[in-house]
Amino acid sequence: MNRESIDTLKGIGEKTGKLFQKVGVVTVEDLLGYYPRAYDAYEEPAAIGELKPERVMAVAGMLYKTPDVKRYSHIQVITTTLKDPTGTLTLTWFNMPYLHSTLKAGMRAVFRGRVVKKNGRLTMEQPEIFTAEAYGQIIHSMQPIYGQTKGLSNKTIVRAEKQALEIRKMVRDYMPAELRKKHELAEYNFAIEHIHFPSDRKELLFARKRLVFDEFFLFLMAVRKLKEKRGDKPSPYSMKLSQKVEDLKNHLPYSLTKAQEKVLKEVYDDLTGGRVMNRLVQGDVGSGKTIIAILALLQAAYNGCQGALMVPTEVLAKQHYESMTELFAAFGIDKTPLLVTGSMTAKEKRIAYEKIASHEVDIIIGTHALIQEKVVYDNLALVITDEQHRFGVGQREMLGQKGEEPHVLVMSATPIPRTLAIIIYGDLDISVIDELPANRLPIRNCVVDTGYRKKAYEFIRNEVAQGRQAYVICPMVEASEMIEAENVVDYTKVLKEALPGVAVEYLHGKMKPREKNKIMERFSNGEIQVLVSTTVIEVGVNVPNATVMMIENAERFGLAQLHQLRGRVGRGKYQSYCIMVNGSDQDETKKRLDILNKSNDGFYIASEDLKLRGPGDIFGIRQSGDLEFKLGDIFTDANLLKTVSEEVNLLLKEDPELEKEEHQELKNKLQEYLEKSYDKLNL
Repeated sequence: MNRESIDTLKGIGEKTGKLFQKVGVVTVEDLLGYYPRAYDAYEEPAAIGELKPERVMAVAGMLYKTPDVKRYSHIQVITTTLKDPTGTLTLTWFNMPYLHSTLKAGMRAVFRGRVVKKNGRLTMEQPEIFTAEAYGQIIHSMQPIYGQTKGLSNKTIVRAEKQALEIRKMVRDYMPAELRKKHELAEYNFAIEHIHFPSDRKELLFARKRLVFDEFFLFLMAVRKLKEKRGDKPSPYSMKLSQKVEDLKNHLPYSLTKAQEKVLKEVYDDLTGGRVMNRLVQGDVGSGKTIIAILALLQAAYNGCQGALMVPTEVLAKQHYESMTELFAAFGIDKTPLLVTGSMTAKEKRIAYEKIASHEVDIIIGTHALIQEKVVYDNLALVITDEQHRFGVGQREMLGQKGEEPHVLVMSATPIPRTLAIIIYGDLDISVIDELPANRLPIRNCVVDTGYRKKAYEFIRNEVAQGRQAYVICPMVEASEMIEAENVVDYTKVLKEALPGVAVEYLHGKMKPREKNKIMERFSNGEIQVLVSTTVIEVGVNVPNATVMMIENAERFGLAQLHQLRGRVGRGKYQSYCIMVNGSDQDETKKRLDILNKSNDGFYIASEDLKLRGPGDIFGIRQSGDLEFKLGDIFTDANLLKTVSEEVNLLLKEDPELEKEEHQELKNKLQEYLEKSYDKLNL
């Protein structure tokens, strides 16, 4: 394989190597698997009269005059005017003084850049300049755009990818030949090359289909193997329901909804039925999954067993621990929860591990620190993971192995249509909480264009003045030379200026875990009033005092993900609001966002998202973070997912252990995939 270090490539020294590490690229193999996040398509030049604001477009015409050069403090601005039979267009460049001598009146050229509307007139900012012949050579080509980090430009990544493709070792195709033929799948080496450098859209879709097929195939093979391993096993932990837990449920300050009661009964039936539970509870944000988890953990505790609750972030683990401790104290529950997180000191961890091993505690709450080798449980009968898709198949299995066949309950607030959930969670039975508690105020939604920002800032200022908090979500961490989208770092500066006296901070996934925890804790405690963040807050913190969710470039997110983000507000007694800023003028985008505008029902939104997305709809919208897929998207690729599921079933029926000669390469690949799944756990 291509396991050489990335610094064996020309032009990548120690400094650039460290930047690549920041985006998760260490080896040449990692680099080949670092797929573009978008593509820049060079289209036919448009007439000036056809230009649309907020889009990158090309235009051909004649320069009407020699450029003017003006100076504003540290910036030199060069402007000129382009003409064609349909109108005139202002062209603007910043800090490029040499253009004054190269651009002349009467010159004909193709200009390509972002079109913006200023003072009612169209302007193209910082356009690239091509001769008609040069532009003709790249027309219809697709240039890859990669996820970048500060100091690592798209050009550097493109150069490295080209080198990696030149020196790579060709891989033997592990996908059985009859499957490739049946589904018209590209050969693997071809797909890897053309996902990075497709000559046109058709070639890109051909390469992508193969790689998505592979992602789904390996994932579903792993899930089926897991199901096989678990099977329908007798449970060593057949429980009796405790009256004390029933009393607690009956004395809660609220009544459970019918949907919660139904799901709780399914969970109790599993715990008392004599077979090992493997169940997924799907429930919309705020539908009340946590109380089901608490009651189930208490049943285990009152049966003399231990129960563990694993969540994706330390802040959420701490919140669960604190609310559980308060609840138990208020109702005289004589069971003790314990918190275990990665940031605890070695001494704190040692004490915690001793308490777990000696069964001094019954309920253990934490992050994936709960599945580290040093944690030894005593009679672990129930394992619950919250926000299931944050933990891969590997984690699912590791936690289950911590006890002697414990019951496994996984919870997810990601609304996935049932047909897809059955495929993806093939190793689990599925329960759905499809009803919200009656006392919840519905979130008020609005979809606005970028011109509404000032009003939105004013609205946030008023909410903060009343003691509330707000989230602002941006799709990117830092500014990118190729992608026009709001980014967290610059946006925070803008907001600090727009909201003087308001505590504004930012949060993103590239920060160190300790930094992230600190920021989330400060926001949770009310020290930060406005948090500018990437989708890292999609799961993992509960702040009832936050009443505003403002999402920039809402068109760049999948509907299910936007719904998840919106679910961060509306958790307290105050009216909450979601402002979605649409940076696109396209009708399809407005249609999509309108679904969210009109509904707060996650399952309805997910099914509508499924209807709207087509196989060609692969740019800019991803349900990021879903499961373990780099390219595949369960909404856009729903039909392919169903096809792959059928093929996996057929293959395992025909050759359950992949013994046949033609399946040997696939068997090795699956083994490698499972090992990588465990590697992610740092075990």
